[in-house]
Formats: sequence, C-alpha cells, structure tokens
Amino acid sequence: MPANHLNTLGGLTTTEASKRLTAYGPNEIQQTPPRSLWRRSLDILRQPMFALLCIAALLYIFLGDLTEGLTLSVFVLAVLALTFYQEGKSEKSIQALRDLTQAYAQVVRSGQALKVPARDVVVGDWLMLSEGDRVAADGRLIRSDHLQIDESLLTGESVPVNKAPLANGKASVRGTVSAGTFVVRGQGLAEVTATGNQSQIGRIGQSLAQLHTDATPLQKQTARLVKVLAGIVGVLCVAMVITLGIRTGQWLPALLSGIALAMAILPEEYAVVLTIFPAMGAHRLAHEGVLTRHINAIETLGATSVLCTDKTGTLTENRMTVTALAVPKYPDPNHSPSEPAEVVTWNTAAGELSEAFHALVEHAILASAPEPFDPMETAFHTMGQQHLSDTGHLHSDWALVQTYALSPALKAMSHIWKMDAGPARSVSAKGAPEAVMDLCHLTEAQRQIWGRAADDMAAQGLRVLAVAQSRFVGDDWPETPHAFDFQWLGLMGLTDPLRAEIRQAVAECQSAGIRVIMITGDYPTTARVIATQAGLPDGETLTGDALDQLSDVQLRTILPRVTVCARISPHQKLRIVHALQADGDVVTMTGDGVNDAPALKAAHVGVAMGARGTDVAREAADLILVDDNFASIVRGIRVGRRIFGNLQKSMGYIFAIHIPIAGIALLPMVMGWPPLVLPLHVALLELVVDPACSIAFENEPAEADVMQRPPRDTRAPLFGGDAIALAMGQGLCVLASVALTFFAAHAGYGSVFTAVLSVEQIRTMVFITLIAGNAALILANRAGGGKFWRSWRTPNRTAYAVIGLAMAFLALAIHWPWLSTPLKFEPLPLGPTVIAMGSGLLSLISVAVLQWVVAAWPQKSKEPH
Repeated sequence: MPANHLNTLGGLTTTEASKRLTAYGPNEIQQTPPRSLWRRSLDILRQPMFALLCIAALLYIFLGDLTEGLTLSVFVLAVLALTFYQEGKSEKSIQALRDLTQAYAQVVRSGQALKVPARDVVVGDWLMLSEGDRVAADGRLIRSDHLQIDESLLTGESVPVNKAPLANGKASVRGTVSAGTFVVRGQGLAEVTATGNQSQIGRIGQSLAQLHTDATPLQKQTARLVKVLAGIVGVLCVAMVITLGIRTGQWLPALLSGIALAMAILPEEYAVVLTIFPAMGAHRLAHEGVLTRHINAIETLGATSVLCTDKTGTLTENRMTVTALAVPKYPDPNHSPSEPAEVVTWNTAAGELSEAFHALVEHAILASAPEPFDPMETAFHTMGQQHLSDTGHLHSDWALVQTYALSPALKAMSHIWKMDAGPARSVSAKGAPEAVMDLCHLTEAQRQIWGRAADDMAAQGLRVLAVAQSRFVGDDWPETPHAFDFQWLGLMGLTDPLRAEIRQAVAECQSAGIRVIMITGDYPTTARVIATQAGLPDGETLTGDALDQLSDVQLRTILPRVTVCARISPHQKLRIVHALQADGDVVTMTGDGVNDAPALKAAHVGVAMGARGTDVAREAADLILVDDNFASIVRGIRVGRRIFGNLQKSMGYIFAIHIPIAGIALLPMVMGWPPLVLPLHVALLELVVDPACSIAFENEPAEADVMQRPPRDTRAPLFGGDAIALAMGQGLCVLASVALTFFAAHAGYGSVFTAVLSVEQIRTMVFITLIAGNAALILANRAGGGKFWRSWRTPNRTAYAVIGLAMAFLALAIHWPWLSTPLKFEPLPLGPTVIAMGSGLLSLISVAVLQWVVAAWPQKSKEPH
C-alpha cells in the first residue's frame, strides 16, 4: 500500500500496541517448553555410558568401598557437567539462529509504516500485505489490490485464493486472511483479529512444534555402527564376567570389570559430535553471512557440485542506475512512431536529458510501483526526479487503478492510471524488449532495428528494458494487456556493477570442482557479458524459449555445456534443478521470489536472499544469505567442507582411542592378571576424550586445500570401511605402545632404576602411555593423511589446551593422594616414567608413519610397473 495513503488509515498507536503486547503476550504459537534441568539430567542418565557409570558407583558402595564409590560419583558429576556445557553451547547456537531468522511484518502504527518482528504484532494492528509476505496473524481485509493468498498450509488446496475486502459491512467468504499463509500476488491491508494460539493455525497447529525430524544420513550411519559395536560389547562383557567370576569366584568385581569393558568399547561420543558440530557449524555460518534454517543442510552444503546463482543482487551489487536510453527519431510529425528511421541514444556522458526522451522515462516510472522496492524501479524514479521534476511528467496526482503483473507467458508488466475525472485512462508497460515488441505488434524490420539497439546496450553489460504506452477509455479492462494498442517508446539500459569479490569467489568454485551456472531473467547478451566479467568459463547460453523446446532428456544432455541461462522464468528453474539432479549432481540453488520456492525446495540446498527475498522463498530455503552476496555462498561451502572434514577427523579419533582403552581392559583378563581398568578409570578417560572429540576437533581450522578438492560423493559414508581400517590401525599402534609399557613394567624392566614395580605403579605407567597416545591420536587425526608436519603451520590452540589439561590432570591424579588413592595410582621413579613417556612418543611416531603410508599407497598403486 503506498505510503502516501497511510494518513487515511487507522491502526493502533505505538503506545497502545505496546500495552496490548504486554497484556496478551507475543504473537507466537506456544511451543514445547525448554527442557528443565531435571529433564535434561534424566535424558543424559538414560544414555548407556551414564547408566553404566551409575551402576558401577552403586556397586562400589555396595562392596563397602565408599571412597571409590564417592570418587566415581564425583567423576560422574564432572562428566555430567561437561555434557551440560556442550549441550548448552549447542542450544545457545541454535537459539541465536532462531533469533536471527525470525519473521518480520509491516504494520501501520501512529500513521507510520513500521517493520516489526512478527511476534510483536497484536490484535488491532493494521497489517500491510505484499507479494511474497507470510501473513503474520489472522485478520479481516480492509483493502486489496489483486490479492491472492496460498492457504495450502491450512486447507491443503494448492491453488491460490483470490481475496477481497469487506462488502457492505459484512465479511465476504474470502474477506479474511490467516496466519501462516503466503501472499503470492498483489497487495492488501488487514486489521488483525487474532494472534498466537488464538489464530486459526494456533488452534489447530500447536502440534507443529512437536513434529519429529527425521535422522540425517550421518546419524543413521552412526546408529548402525553403534548397534554393531553394542552387539560386540554385549558378547565380550558377558564372556569377561563369566570368565573372571569362574576364575576368581568373586562375581561383583567381575561385574565391575565387565562394566568397565562395556564403557571402554562403546563410542558414546558419536552422539555428542553429531549434535555439537552441526549446531556450532550453523553458528559459524552465521558469521559468514549465511543463516541456517535447516541444520541438516550443512551436511550437504560442502558436497555441492553445481551452484545455480541469480545475477542481479547476487553477482552484482543490485545498485542500478539508468545509464543509456534509445528512442525513435522521426523524420516528420506524420511519421508513425513505430517505424523509426533512426535510433537516437543518450547516455550519462551526454548530460541534460532532451525532450525526446521524456516520454520514455515518464512511462517507465508509470509502469513501476508508486513506492518502489525493486532497485530497477527505484532507478527509474530517481532519474525522473533528476530530469522530469520541473516538466509535469511525474503525475503525482494520478491514481493507479489496474495492474497486469509479469507472467511466464508475458515478461512485461502494465499499469493503468486514472488521470482525472474523465473516462480516459493512461496505460504504461515495461519489460523484456521482445515482450514489449509483441505488445506493440512491431514488424520484422522494426524488430531487427530495435533488436540491434538492444544488443548494442547488452554488449556493454547493461540490463535492457523496453517501454510502451497506450490509451484506454472506461473501466471495463481487458483480461490481458495484449488488447491495448501500445505505442513503442524505446529502450532503457541500466548499469548494475559486479561485486568486487565475485571473480575470486568464482575462481574458488572452479578450483573446488564446483560448476557455477548463472540463471537470470535478463537479456542473453547482457547475461553473457556479466558472466565473462565474473570469470565464468566459456560455455553455451540457454534461453527460456529454447529450454521450453527441449525434452527432459535433451535438457540433461545440454546442461553440462551451459554456463548461462537467460530469460529464465522461475518455473523453469525447477526443470533445471531436476535435470541436474538426474545426472547425479548435488545442486545448490539461489532464489528470492514467490515462484522460486519450488526450485529452492527441490534443490539439495536452497538458498534464499535475506535482503530482497520474499518470506515464501525464505520458508522454502535451507539457508538465507544476509547480504545476498554470491561470495557468502562460497564462504558457506568452505565452512560446510570444514565441518564435514572435522566430523570425519573426530569420528576417526573416537574409534581409534577406544581400541587401546578396550585393549587394556581385555588384556589382563586374557593373561590372568589383575584388572588395570575399572569403571573409575573409564570415567577419568571420558573427561579427556569428550573435550577432545568435540571441542578440540570442532575448532580445527580448515585445511589449506579444502577448496582445491572435488566435491565429496554424498553416497559414500562419512565413516566408511577405509576410514574404519585407518582408525583401527591408529588405535592398534597406540595399543601396541601401551602393551609395550605394560610388558616392560610387568617383566621388571622398569626396575633398572628402582625396585620391582607394584600393580599400582604398573597401572600408572600404562595410563601415562595411554594419555600420551591419546595426544598422538589428536595430533595425527587433526592433520589428515600424510600432512602431520604441515598441520603445525595452522595450530589449533584448543586441541593443544585439551592435551595439556589432560596431562596436567593425570599428573594431579598420580601425585595428589585424594585422587591417587581411589584411582589406585602411585608416583613413579624416573626410569619407569621415561619408559612410559618413550612408549607414548613411539605411538606418535607409529601413527604418523601409518598415516603417511596410507596416504602414499594409492599413488604408488597407480604408478606403472
């Protein structure tokens, strides 16, 4: 609704709206309340690891070993606190994203149009509705202009509903609007009658907040892996309990050893990293100007193989300026204006605008919105204010009485204006040159003349539009603008400069194996020029008309050679997405309009524009660009690849570290020695492993070549057979080092510098080697295959801090009696300490060598013999 009508509107005052918000609460459906402290605690205690820890603590107390029981209880509380911290960090990140992506609404308060959060809309507000908006609350229509609303969310009916205001004081059947529906066409003004839970969607849709979200492929893969390991754990634990029980006759200690083995093998940390990494990744993406609506999309973003991007506002600055005009030159007053003998041009260097161009600019403005939002229409208004303000061509007193919107069939829009009290009406049209040529019924000769003029402008990288005018008498409008007798006025060329960072971003895509396709509704020559400026590789240009002539199979055949799609309608984007997906590509698609929503939803990752995008597009998309900048998408892909790579590193580490822990739990049983690892020790190790797998690896910087690799195969598992084999090899390297320490200590080699070692000292040596081996696994897995020394150039201070704190805590546990007594540790002389540390260093060397061999092996296998 134009701003100049606001003074005639009602609505609330700002003060009254604030009072109603306080009295009746925010305009939002009551969602599931956040979990309480006790509920979160119960959920955590239901996890197998915590259940086992609690059972072990109770068994210690039942056996009369109060010190061990209380110490284990303290460790349980410490692990619980760490889990709370990690969960809280994840939930805070998600809540911050919710706050950033909240919906807004346009309301009239105190005679002014205001943009407010949708949750602040109250009953009595006057709600302004525009194409692409999501309706913020239930209301009755007061005014409408060709208003159509998609109510499929409530009714299931996919056809948009025409809406009309109140008639004769009674609400018409279609005179109301409902919260949650979308404006697909036109404009309107409604008085809010219900908000939040009192709205229609609030009454029937409170269950929407409790909808179950399907598990991601990563979560399903991990669940399968954990189930397999759980089966193995069950068999081994039962065997251990039975074996130790029969051998010693002490069944409760045997049960404790079985619990320790279960805790040692079961990789509980997988659930932690699969929760924290995506949530923190979404938070990192927000810092790159990319808001995440569906966190699961982060899993796919880094695997993008084809990036379909808009031109205007995404590759360019969306800061348009009229820089060139072309009008007919008439040899005499009686010459038909549709038959130019010559084209007269103007550009910004020419200075003052002559009278010959005034009608062109005038009708370009009249064919635009009275209160323009689109940068192109803003440019027309700006030019009019500069050149026509003194000539009477701005017509501020005219009234807009009819509009014909752009459509796939006609890429032009027309406005009918009431000039005065008489029946005469002025009609203005603007749009694609070929569409306006059709409206003006130009001859083939005329089309060639103006086609060359449009090509000349487009070759300069200008966006080219044509303008026409007509007259009409009466108010019995035709169904389409084709019925008007339009007169061709000429062409307008607009400059929209390329964003400075685009060439670098496109080059980065190419080095990452990502194919960029520019999709635009612009003139083909203009699109090609901008594509060249952006650094897109040479390729074919596919127009919308040509696309309509292709079958799906033919489209799939031609798309691999296409870099520019011009004169494309939104519905054609959907065909492009499906064709690319049929060829196995992972497609990321950008869009901003109402009609872009199907393509955004169909793409693997839909990206909506934050600045100029409609609510409909944002609802359909997975990600939202805050600044509408193509470079932000590329930065998002980099972050997505980093997140996925760090997930792989973390999961490899988790698998590897559980092998030596499980080994030292099993080895004494096999050898008939006293157990080295009890539930108390596993709880201690959990305090080391949890921060390492989550905090340390989540903070791992992106590898230098992360954008020089081809996109990953989304069908390949995150943690496949090769990754499991490498992690197992790493774990066995550490286990070998621990076993070396154990055998050296048990055989008496540690007595070179002291007396024969006690069981407690042997346990201490083993744990020193194990913690050193843990550090080796962190350092090796953060590096990646064959890049151990190179990884030191990009330090991860968080990982170093985790390693340092783990070693400091172990030293404290060995030398502080309050910890060493329940943990059954004893301080070591220098000799055994050197042996234990040396074995730990050996594990670091062996793991680094293993990674180097694995990384080099495929290259060797491809060399000719």
